[in-house]
Amino acid sequence: MTDRRIDALDVLRGVAIMGTLGTNIWIFTDPGGPAAVFEALARPGAVETFLRFLTNGKFLALLTLLFGVGLELQYRSARRRGTPWPGWYLWRAALLFVEGLIHYFLIFEFDVLMGYAITSMIVAYLIGRSDRAVRAWMIGVGSVFAVVIGLLTAALLYEQDTAAAPAAPSTLFSRGSYGEQVAARFELFGLYRLEAVFIVPMGVVLFLLGSRLTRAGVFEDSGRGAALRRRLMIFGLGVGAPLNLLTSFAGQDWFLVDRYLLPPLVALGLLGLVTTIVHRMSGAPGPLRRGLTAVGRTALSCYVFQNLAGAVLCYGWGLGLAERLDGLRPWWVPVAWAVICVLFMTLASLWLRRYDRGPLELAWQWAYRAPQRSRREREHTPASR
Repeated sequence: MTDRRIDALDVLRGVAIMGTLGTNIWIFTDPGGPAAVFEALARPGAVETFLRFLTNGKFLALLTLLFGVGLELQYRSARRRGTPWPGWYLWRAALLFVEGLIHYFLIFEFDVLMGYAITSMIVAYLIGRSDRAVRAWMIGVGSVFAVVIGLLTAALLYEQDTAAAPAAPSTLFSRGSYGEQVAARFELFGLYRLEAVFIVPMGVVLFLLGSRLTRAGVFEDSGRGAALRRRLMIFGLGVGAPLNLLTSFAGQDWFLVDRYLLPPLVALGLLGLVTTIVHRMSGAPGPLRRGLTAVGRTALSCYVFQNLAGAVLCYGWGLGLAERLDGLRPWWVPVAWAVICVLFMTLASLWLRRYDRGPLELAWQWAYRAPQRSRREREHTPASR
């Protein structure tokens, strides 16, 4: 792998992390918090709808593709070393699940790490199979997923309107304590984890697609790579993005299509576009590229940090800006997003001047290596007589 290719992956991860905040920031800045996420979809104006369109689902899908790329690289590394597969990779996935569980309970209801951990355990047993078998899995899971999304969307479109009075807005996030919010996450675990039903099958397809795109040379600075990226941009940005824009303005009944079905197409275009831009850059990296690269190298830390920062800024136990600035919505929301992004880009850059991994990455790597070190020590310790 060339240094240029590594740079492209780091920049892509940085873009994906910042993009996921572009979706989550609308949750943090709503006075009702995560509890009002579905009610909020029914009342945004044209400006807010367009701003949501720019990020909703697209960077989740891009991050999912990149997890597939990472899984492919782990698989290649294991093959080169001659170590069993999936072997210790399952321990990596288990640690990711624990990290996601902690993140969910302590910070953010819509954590994606648990879903990625489950998906990676499934895909780990598929990634080394033949192209024909992988293609069959992608088509099979993708087709069932699309049909289910279609049927659920049809049900939403044709269900009868009810005359039920709107629920009173929740004050848990605007005025509740931190402990009360944590307790609510325990109580509503099933509801908040419902998104995993969609993330896991979507993830199986996109993990495998990320793996196969890597093998097809999508990150290569070559004619083959450029041609593949050009097709992705035409398909994703020329076809997927306009369709996704239509569903964004079509109403909340199209939510599932708008978040889980069309955004992966746009993400493919973004993958091709960002990689192409990185390959065409020359000279020393500027501040933006250095910041994106730093975020990409500390992606796990930045993902958790951005959600913690959003909670501190917006929730009642923090600065409470969601309620205080609700009258300035939607205009203040992009400003909050930009402030948090600049903050974690700066912190990540400063951290990497001294360390080669982010703080959570360092802790995670220690936990990953700990049982392997213990096993090696037992193997090399003479048996007592």
